[in-house]
Amino acid sequence: FAMIDDYLGLLAEKDATLPEGYHDIVAAAQPVKDALAARPGVLAPCHCDPLCENFLDDGDRMWIVDWEYSGMNDPLWDLGDLSVEAGMNDAQDREMLEAYFGGPPSAAQIGRVVIYKAMCDLLWTLWGLIQHADGNPAEDFWAYATGRFDRCKALMQSPDFAGHLAAVRAG
Repeated sequence: FAMIDDYLGLLAEKDATLPEGYHDIVAAAQPVKDALAARPGVLAPCHCDPLCENFLDDGDRMWIVDWEYSGMNDPLWDLGDLSVEAGMNDAQDREMLEAYFGGPPSAAQIGRVVIYKAMCDLLWTLWGLIQHADGNPAEDFWAYATGRFDRCKALMQSPDFAGHLAAVRAG
């Protein structure tokens, strides 16, 4: 959430346009922020930008590159972000979590990944808007940002999201 605030500050300095309803969704994310503050994850070194392109397989080894956003974080953030970036479905998420934990994940662990998926999209929406405001020609960053934002809204408004949030609150 600190990065969201930082990015919002940068965008305000650039007088950039936010997608309609962005601040409403940030406000709707307050219960997520509260739940995570009440039940913080154990911090560990994390990549914090697990795009599929940042995993390189040379046939013998897997290399993880592009560590510019790395830091101490909840590892489930990385798993949620990886799920979003790889376009994983619920079954793939469960398989990933079972591999990570060495067995079935708890409802709270699944819930953390789901809410992190939404928060990743909320954050990366702003990153895309910064790229757009800076005139980065690499791709259509407005479309990137609004696509991320739409996916965040859809997940937060899904019938299961409140249950995942409750599982995180319960620990």
